Amino acid sequence: MPSGTFSLSGTIPYHTGGKASDGFVESGAERSDRAMTIPAAEAAADAKVRLQTAVAGITARYPSREHALAAPPPGSGLKPVMGNYGFPILGHVMSTLVEPLAFARERYERYGPVSWAGGVGFRVALLMGPEALETVWINKDKAFSSTLGWAPVIGPFFHRGIMLLDFEEHRDHRRIMQQAFTRSALNGYLDLMRPGIDRTVRSWPAAQRFPFYTSVKHLLLDQAAEVFIGAELGPEADQLSRDFHDTVCGGQAVIRADVPGGVWSRGLRARRRLERYFAGQLPARRSGEGTDLFSMLCRSRSDEGERFSDTDIVNHMIFLLMAAHDTSAIAISMLVYELGRNLRWQNTLRDEALSGPQGEITMEDLDSAYPLLDAAFKESLRMYAPAGTLFRQTLTATAVAGHFIPRKTQVAIGVYASMRLADWWPEPDEFDPARFLTGSDATAVQRYAFAPFGGGAHKCIGQQFANMNVKAIMLHLLRHFRWHVPAGYQPRMTWGTGPTPADGLPITLERLSA
Repeated sequence: MPSGTFSLSGTIPYHTGGKASDGFVESGAERSDRAMTIPAAEAAADAKVRLQTAVAGITARYPSREHALAAPPPGSGLKPVMGNYGFPILGHVMSTLVEPLAFARERYERYGPVSWAGGVGFRVALLMGPEALETVWINKDKAFSSTLGWAPVIGPFFHRGIMLLDFEEHRDHRRIMQQAFTRSALNGYLDLMRPGIDRTVRSWPAAQRFPFYTSVKHLLLDQAAEVFIGAELGPEADQLSRDFHDTVCGGQAVIRADVPGGVWSRGLRARRRLERYFAGQLPARRSGEGTDLFSMLCRSRSDEGERFSDTDIVNHMIFLLMAAHDTSAIAISMLVYELGRNLRWQNTLRDEALSGPQGEITMEDLDSAYPLLDAAFKESLRMYAPAGTLFRQTLTATAVAGHFIPRKTQVAIGVYASMRLADWWPEPDEFDPARFLTGSDATAVQRYAFAPFGGGAHKCIGQQFANMNVKAIMLHLLRHFRWHVPAGYQPRMTWGTGPTPADGLPITLERLSA
């Protein structure tokens, strides 16, 4: 799920004779070559981050006056939300792009769990900490709209995706969609995933600078074609890959206007092409018996017999492809990064993977046979929330953590920053999976202090799918390779749906002896 920041992709040769690829479904040999490539736009993203850092340093020094977002009603006992706009027009956008965690912590220390800041014409209420997050996610008085919150961020590109719906309509759509995420459906998706994961991971070459983030994104795009769309794509693969990517990037544009050649404009055109592609596939999927997600959505019915319209299915497919692919790539990559720095934990997880159930991975195994991998995955999600910021807009004046928030206020829910606050997590910047194990090292987790998949009615419907996907890939990786990153290495990050390695996350990858 997007956080309203930046992300790029595309391919150029990385090293050792690898070649750029025009598509994303290839033969085994082509997959091996492609594993040695790094996205051209990820290289550009690294330069972009450097430029953003310089601009952020300038805008952060602008002397913006501190004042209340709005005066609380007399006698309400509520506190005003304090903050400042920041640099004219841009506000604090550049600081949130370059150092979102540092910016969030500074606001939290200065103002507490509720503050406000300017951002490209908006005054945005910033919420952090479990109490504030719970208030928005439970939404008892229906004061917070997801539809209006996301509209200025990604509305034109992920129009009427499940996350962008509100209240009764969201509930009704979720009831139908849930049929595509039952235990039986997940088992079917795992059956589709296993061969591709095994084939692709085994094809990765041992290398000094293997671009892991780049490679796992390709794996997940291939997987999306089979598991979500239900077919290995042919000549249309390259165009669909570009369209999907341009649609995601459209919602992250700074210049949010249909300017020819601009990121926003490319995203709008890409969205229209995706709509045509999925609409053209609908008749065959409604009448078929496929077990891919697209086919399941076409046939899903609620207990009352309701089903999605053709337009609903197209909207949901475009959104689900983004939500599943982008967030899983971040989750796996950042776990691999931390295990590349913490070799003791990597070896412990490998021992668990090799001593656990062998043969075909099953849902039952993923649920209970690998508690250490589960704890490490949770710790990675805590440190690098793939959906780092979620958005709402207030439909009526309301209160959060004792602060008054007026009607029509844009609200940013700081999921990423909240899970890195020392108030709830001792040494929050240290990778320590033991927090999530039973015993003396475990952390007593307050409700909503750990919430990487959101909460309330909008809790991620694909949580179990993501859990299954990440663990299945990690088990294959642990069983076939060991890896490390250079001492002191920290990837230069860009911010899309969540923290993304702009350098492709080069790791030293070594194949285990048979």
